[in-house]
Amino acid sequence: MLQCFIPDMKDGRDLGSLTEGSVSKALFTFTVPLILSGLLQQLFSWVDAFIVGNVNGETALGGIGATTSIYNLFVTVITGFTAGLSVLSAQQFGRKEYSRIRAMLSSYAVILGGIFTLISAAGIVLSDEILTVMDTPYLIFQSADDYLSVLLTGIPFLAVYNVYSAVLRGIGNSRAPFLAIIVSSIANVVLDLLFVAGLGYGTRGAAAATAISQAAMAIFTVIYTLRRYPDLNPGLGRMLDAQAVGDGAAFGFPPAIQSSASSIGSLILQQFMNSFGAQTVSAITTAYRVDTVILLPITNLGSGIATVVAQNIGAGETGRAKKAIRSGAVIMAVVSLLLTLLVLFFGGSLIAMFGLSAETTEIGRTFFHCIASFYIVFGLSMAIRGFLEGVGDMLFSSIIGIASLAIRIICSYALRDVFGTLVIAYAEAIAWMFLLLAYLVRCVVKIKSI
Repeated sequence: MLQCFIPDMKDGRDLGSLTEGSVSKALFTFTVPLILSGLLQQLFSWVDAFIVGNVNGETALGGIGATTSIYNLFVTVITGFTAGLSVLSAQQFGRKEYSRIRAMLSSYAVILGGIFTLISAAGIVLSDEILTVMDTPYLIFQSADDYLSVLLTGIPFLAVYNVYSAVLRGIGNSRAPFLAIIVSSIANVVLDLLFVAGLGYGTRGAAAATAISQAAMAIFTVIYTLRRYPDLNPGLGRMLDAQAVGDGAAFGFPPAIQSSASSIGSLILQQFMNSFGAQTVSAITTAYRVDTVILLPITNLGSGIATVVAQNIGAGETGRAKKAIRSGAVIMAVVSLLLTLLVLFFGGSLIAMFGLSAETTEIGRTFFHCIASFYIVFGLSMAIRGFLEGVGDMLFSSIIGIASLAIRIICSYALRDVFGTLVIAYAEAIAWMFLLLAYLVRCVVKIKSI
């Protein structure tokens, strides 16, 4: 048995506690650091946008916004794949298969780190062509190119960080990734102020600040993991394990494929949005930047449900797994309603702080008011999805996610003449309603079968 997995009294928390005690308490204590981590991680793009928007103006801000869907194509594939690894490691932890966790960690740190080094290099070389294909408006093209070509250098570090943080979450430690993001967020703010406000490097400086901060985050997480859990260090010559690669692929590929499809869909929607002009691009991409942060409690609570369910399924505690979805759905409903109120009252102010004009801010505020009414639908769908992924139903979850994206794209084009620029919000709401219905039906079937 790996001695490093024995509860560490210095940490003040039993890493196996997700299978013991109150389910609601376990879910809450595990998820809060996830939410805080997500909020701070989004601070990367927020700080970039906030400082660039106020120092360099709306055109530079639009350039950053125009790269969002392109950059997210890389990021969501990484986070999607490693979300599957997190569920697998949680099940392995519940079954006490500690050596399998070690093998998976080392294998995928090498594999994903190497793959995304090559992908990011290709993206840097082809950044001009990518932005051209995206029909990026001429007014913001140069700012977007400067930002994207530098930002992609941080992708390999982000891949390694996500592999390590996925395993840490799987074994019940959601606080270590939070500490790593604190380190990187502080570095990002300081470097943004230096490169953009101080040295005047514009969007290129903002991207450099983010990439350096991501490297710091990855280095911190690796060092923390190997010091705190030394038995996770595979040693030289044992970096790749065929069985671990196969097991990880079974759990990681379905959400990664869904994530990549979602990102490709976002590229299509970004191109669709670009047809409305630079002002609308600035308004809605900024609104989405705020919306992404606001929805983090929902998405991370869904991830927390998945981990709690997975550990209990691995430990044979099916009753606790079922209780986790009931408790999680109630918490999710309350959180979703609170976030709706937040957006309805303060959405416009949040957008305005990025230095947008009054007219552009109003476009973003109207978008917010449309989409916020459906947060409860999205929240409940994420709670049920967390349960399904926790029991290992990754393929169904991914297929439905892709189908939902297809519905969103079709509705965006089909309903443009009906809703105008607001079609982007209403199409997403329709896709969320489909998600909830499909996941709910599947959940009823799964609960009866476990």
